Amino acid sequence: MAEVINMPRLSDTMEEGTVATWLKKVGDKVEEGDILAEIETDKATMEFESFNEGTLLHIGIQEGETAKVDSLLAIIGEEGEDISDLLNGTSSDDEKIKSEEKKEDNAEETEEVDSSSDSSEELPEGVTVVTMPRLSDTMEEGTVATWLKSVGDEVEEGDILAEIETDKATMEFESFQSGTLLHIGLQEGESAKVDALLAIIGPAGTDVSGVAKNFKAGGSAPESEPKTESKAAPNEEKKEEPKKEASKPSQSKTNETSASTSGGRIFVSPLAKKMAEEKGINLSQVKGSGENGRIVKRDIENFTPSQASSTVGKFVPTGTEDYDEVPNSNMRKAIAKNLAKSKFTAPHYYLNVEFDMDNAIAFREQYNSLPDTKISFNDMIVKACALALKQHPQVNSQWFDDRMKMNNHVHIGVAVAVPDGLVVPVVKFANEQSLTQIGAAVKDFAGKARNKKLTLDEMEGSTFTISNLGMFGIESFTSIINQPNSAILSVGAIVSKPVVKNGKVVPGNTMKLTMACDHRTVDGATGAQFLQTLKGYIENPVTMLV
Repeated sequence: MAEVINMPRLSDTMEEGTVATWLKKVGDKVEEGDILAEIETDKATMEFESFNEGTLLHIGIQEGETAKVDSLLAIIGEEGEDISDLLNGTSSDDEKIKSEEKKEDNAEETEEVDSSSDSSEELPEGVTVVTMPRLSDTMEEGTVATWLKSVGDEVEEGDILAEIETDKATMEFESFQSGTLLHIGLQEGESAKVDALLAIIGPAGTDVSGVAKNFKAGGSAPESEPKTESKAAPNEEKKEEPKKEASKPSQSKTNETSASTSGGRIFVSPLAKKMAEEKGINLSQVKGSGENGRIVKRDIENFTPSQASSTVGKFVPTGTEDYDEVPNSNMRKAIAKNLAKSKFTAPHYYLNVEFDMDNAIAFREQYNSLPDTKISFNDMIVKACALALKQHPQVNSQWFDDRMKMNNHVHIGVAVAVPDGLVVPVVKFANEQSLTQIGAAVKDFAGKARNKKLTLDEMEGSTFTISNLGMFGIESFTSIINQPNSAILSVGAIVSKPVVKNGKVVPGNTMKLTMACDHRTVDGATGAQFLQTLKGYIENPVTMLV
C-alpha cells in the first residue's frame, strides 16, 4: 500500500519548510534510509531520509516551493500503483495526506481512549479513575514530584493527593473524590501525558488490578524523554514504535563500500547516527550500504565489532569518556521553548549604560537605618523602573500582529534562579508600592520559588522584566526578552573604581545595565529616553520618594 510522506518538523520551532533539492525523482527506487530531499527549515538546511521502501510515485512540493509542516511532500508505493484516491479522493486534502500516518501514529492514542472508555464502563461500584490533570493552559504532560498519600490511605474530598510538576510550576493536586487510594499509576519522578492514569480511588479492599491493566497510562519514565526529542529526524520515534522492521530481512547490498570519502567525511543518515551513538559504535568502523557508501539504519543493526587492530608501536589512550544523562524537566522544556520563540521572533537590540551609584549607596544605608527596614539595591531598581515606565508607556507595551498594547499599569517581573531553571514572579502595580513593600514582596516570592510554591497568578501578567546577576559578581550581560514584554533590563554588580568627577579622578562606585528591546515596539531613541529617566531615579534615589 502506498505511503504518504508529509513535510516533517525538523526543528522545535519549524512551522513550514522549503524543498531545497530533491535527491530522488518520480519513478526512482527508494530504500529505507535513502535521502529523499534537502529541506530548508527556520534554522538550517537538513537532509530528510526515507523511512519507507518502494518507488517514488508522486512529488507534492517542487524544489523552491514552501509548505506547512504535515503538508503532502511525496508518496512512495509499489511501481505502477494507483494513488488517485490519495490525490483526488472525496475526503479533504489534509485528511488524505495524513490518513496513512495517522492510522499508525495514533494507534496507541486510540487504544488509550478505547481502553479508558472500556474501563469506565466496567468500573466496580464506587471506583473512580483519577487521571493526570491539566494544571496550566500550556501543560501537555506532568511529572509526579511527591505523593502525599500512599496506597491504602483514606482520602477525603479536598485532600492533597500529590504535587505535580507542570511546565510552569510544581502545584498541589487535590482529590475530588472520597475513598481509599487503591492504586498509583505513576511513581515519584515519572512523567505522563495529560489524561493518563494517575491513581484509582474506591472502597477499601476493591480489586482494581483489571482496571489498572486495561487503562493505558501512556506516560514514560523520565529517562526516556530525551529520546523523543531528536531534532535530526523527528519522525524516527513514530516509525520505530510499530517495529515493522523487525520482521524484514536485511537489505544489505553486496557491493558495500566504505563510509569514508575524501577529506575523511563520513556519510551517515540521521537515524543511523543516532543509533550508533546510543550503541557506542564508532562510525569509522562501519561499512555503508546506502547510496555512495552512506551508512543507514540496517548497517548499524547488522554491525559486528571487529577485533581491535594491533596496538604495537601505537599510543593507546587510557582515559575513559564518561557522562551523565539528565532528563529535561517540564520547566526546562518550557524555558527552552519560550526563549527560543522570543529570540527568533522578536528583533532584539541592546542599550548599554553605566550609572553612578554613590548616592544610591548612601541612600540605602540611611533608609535601612530605620527600625524594621531593609531594602536591597534590586528593590530600588524595581521601584525606579516602575516610575520610569509610567513616563514611557511604549517600553511598557506588548506587540501583536495587528496592534500594539500600551499598558497603563506597571507589573514588574523579577527573574529568580531556582535549581531547575528560572521563574519570573511578578510585582504587580509596582509604581504604587513603597520600597519596603516591594522588598517584602520580592523576598516572599524568592522563598516560594525555592520551595516550588509559586502560583500561576503570581507568575503571570508582567509588562517589564528585570534580571539581576550583580550578586554573582557579573559586571555586564544581556538577557532574552520575556515575551510578551517589549524589554528586559540586565543589572550588573556595583564596582568600586576610579571615576572622573568635576575634572578630577576620584574613587567612585558604578553599575552597568543593559536593556534588551524589541525593535517592533521600542525604537532606539525611545529606549534611550527611558534609560535617561531611569538614571535620574537611580543616581538621585530621593526623587523616588517625592
